[in-house]
Amino acid sequence: MLGEELKITAELAMLELTDTGTLEQAVQEMLEYFSKMMEVDVEGLTPTTHALVTGNRVRADEVRTDGEPDALVDNAPKREDRFFRIPNIF
Repeated sequence: MLGEELKITAELAMLELTDTGTLEQAVQEMLEYFSKMMEVDVEGLTPTTHALVTGNRVRADEVRTDGEPDALVDNAPKREDRFFRIPNIF
């Protein structure tokens, strides 16, 4: 029965399966593992996306100035007024 479902799913996904026996065995093992997971008592546990994530890893946004804009433009190898000058690219 599972083999037939795999063939139908593969056909719908436009995949060509050559060895359904190995795939069927792997899927069967996954389904057994998932059924074992359903037996675990998770009552009262907070949902997580990762076991080790304890907070946001992104730094907070902060406004800062790293120098005067004119001084930064002065460091450019080529400039025109207050703009960087770059070669034309076609």
